Amino acid sequence: MTQQPQKIVALVDGSVYSASLCDHAAWIALRTGAPVELIHVLGRREGADKKDLSGAIALGARTALLEQLAELDAQRAKLVSHRGRAILEDARAILDKAGVADVTTRLRHGDIVEAVAEVENDARVIMIGKRGEAADFAKGHLGSNLERIVRASHKPVFVASRAFRPISKVLVAYDGGASAMKAVDHIARSPLFQGLAVHVVTVGSATPDVAKGLENAKAMLKAAGIAAETSILTGQPETALGKLVDEAQFDMLVMGAYGHSRIRSLIIGSTTTAMIRSCKVPVVLMR
Repeated sequence: MTQQPQKIVALVDGSVYSASLCDHAAWIALRTGAPVELIHVLGRREGADKKDLSGAIALGARTALLEQLAELDAQRAKLVSHRGRAILEDARAILDKAGVADVTTRLRHGDIVEAVAEVENDARVIMIGKRGEAADFAKGHLGSNLERIVRASHKPVFVASRAFRPISKVLVAYDGGASAMKAVDHIARSPLFQGLAVHVVTVGSATPDVAKGLENAKAMLKAAGIAAETSILTGQPETALGKLVDEAQFDMLVMGAYGHSRIRSLIIGSTTTAMIRSCKVPVVLMR
């Protein structure tokens, strides 16, 4: 029995990040040959009016008004569903135009984390925009769904930037922790990174352990046919890495979702959060 290829799962919400997300999904699909599943999740409350507008009215009028409100709720739910399908059709059109042949769409009701949990066994990567539909009003904040998905998902999470550009240079933030080592292993095994310029960097002191870790990472990538450079930067990780991404014009950042300390707080690691917030390029997070 032939095993199905693992899917690229792209969560589209109709925000300003959705087009970029689809362009990035197409780039991954065309380099890896993986199929794409586009998912739009309708929250449980969408389409339902949360307020009781009937008030204390005479019984006959109240009954008639309740019927009208129920009808309005049904119409609202139908409109929200139509909008969700339109978002998925627009997303599919971007992938079709890019030449991606295998694309499926799914409209789902409920919680976005539950939706991801249902499909992630068959996924090679989960893709989401940096911010949601309120992106223009929340430039200093990450989307709440992004943080929840990164905490819950066991697959790499690709956080799309606002604009797509072809990816040729990849920066890998390496701190010697389990998730950083997993990131290097993932890069070595994935056809996505073949032919790309990869730079593995550690922020901190140049200790023998750090140097050995970088050498091991470089050797693992070399064995996979990827010629990687390594370097050690001084300073605070989020500042030093952000500066390097900008100055050396990297197109993508790959990093562990949590640092070497393995602290599992209620939010994703502080360096990770700062990097996603400040980086204008896509960030791939590894658990």
